Amino acid sequence: MKRKRGAEEHSMEIVWQTPANPPEKRDYIFRDGRRHVRPYYFEFISHVKNRWAGKTIVDLFAEEFKGRPYDYYVSAVKCGRIQVDGEMVPVSYIVKSSQKISHFLHRHEPPAMAWEVSVLQKELDVLTVCKPPSVPVHPCGQYRKNTVVGILQAEYGLAPLFPVHRLDRLVSGLLILARNASKADLFRQQIEAGKVQKEYVAKVIGVFPEGEQVVDVNINYDARAGRSTAEVGDSFGDTPLKGKAACTKFTRISTNGTHSIVLCKPITGRTHQIRVHLQYTGHPIANDLLYLSEPVSERATQGMSADRSSYSGHSLTSITHENCLDRDDNSSEEFSIDPMCTNCPNLAPKGYDVHEGGLWLHCVRYSGPGWVYECPYPDWASIV
Repeated sequence: MKRKRGAEEHSMEIVWQTPANPPEKRDYIFRDGRRHVRPYYFEFISHVKNRWAGKTIVDLFAEEFKGRPYDYYVSAVKCGRIQVDGEMVPVSYIVKSSQKISHFLHRHEPPAMAWEVSVLQKELDVLTVCKPPSVPVHPCGQYRKNTVVGILQAEYGLAPLFPVHRLDRLVSGLLILARNASKADLFRQQIEAGKVQKEYVAKVIGVFPEGEQVVDVNINYDARAGRSTAEVGDSFGDTPLKGKAACTKFTRISTNGTHSIVLCKPITGRTHQIRVHLQYTGHPIANDLLYLSEPVSERATQGMSADRSSYSGHSLTSITHENCLDRDDNSSEEFSIDPMCTNCPNLAPKGYDVHEGGLWLHCVRYSGPGWVYECPYPDWASIV
C-alpha cells in the first residue's frame, strides 16, 4: 500500500509493507557469505497496553523501545511516522488503553549465513528442509523475510507453510513443515501425546563417556538473560525447584580425544535443553559461547566456529559448498537511504555481530507413528 507520511516525504512516494506482503526473491542481497534483506518500509502495529496508558506518545516509545534515541521519536511523531488510530498526534498526546499505534519505519533485518534452505522431501501435505544455522524458522523479533518460511516463499513459491516444530536460530538440520492446517494439527497432537522421537548430533568438548548417558535434571529458563540453567536439588526439599522437568539421552558416536560427536535424544522439549544438559555433563558444545564452562580459546572461536564449516554433500548436493549462495549477483544494486533511519546507510542493523555463526548442533531425525524424516549429517560431525 502506498501512503505519504509528513512533509519531508511529499517529494517521494513510499510503499509501506505489512505482514501481508510476501517476501520476494529480489528482496535478498548476498554479500561476503551473508544473506541480507534489502531494507524496506514497514508498518509496525501495536495496541496500547494498560501499563502504557497515561504516558505521552513520545515517552511511551522512548521507555518501551530503547533501540532509538529520544529525539528520533520526537521527529517521528511530528512528521507522522508514528500515529495513533491512523491519525497524526502532537508529541504531548496522552495514549489510552487499546488504541492502535502505527510506527512507519525503514526496516533493516539482521543478515544470516548464505546457505541455501535445501528441500529434502516435498510431499502433498508435508515439506522437509535442511535449515541452515543462523536463520530463524519463522518471523520473530527483527526477522521477517530472513526466515526459513520467508525464504521458502520467496525462492520456491511455497506457501502457506506451518512449522511442525522449531529449531533455535543457531541450530541447523531437519525442519518439518506441514502444507495445510489439518496436517499441522495432526503432527501437534502426536507431539503432545509423546509419540514423536527426536535425534540431534552435537560436537562437544572432551571425551564423552561410552554407553548411554541419561540426564534427568530440571531446566530453569531466564527469559531476561536469554539462557537456561540446570537445577540440581530435591524437589521435595525446603526450597522447591523453579525449573521444569527435563530429560535427555546421550550416546557417544566417536571421539578423537579432543572432541566427541554425540547423539542426543531429548525426551522433553525445554528451551536450550540439549545445550544445558551437555554443559551439565561437563561436555558442552564446543563452539557454544553461551554455555561453555570456560572461555573458549581464540583457536576455537576463529578456526573451529560453525560458520567456517560446510555441510556434507554426499547425499544432498544442493547444500555443498558450490551452492552455498555466496554470490554478489545483485549486491551492487542500491537500496533506498532513508533520511530518518537510524541504521542507514549500513545494510545491517546497528549492533549486529557480523562474525556470528551457528552451533555445532544439528537435527538429524524425527520419527512418529508410521513416518520418519531424516537430514544428512554436517561435515563437522566427522572427526578422526
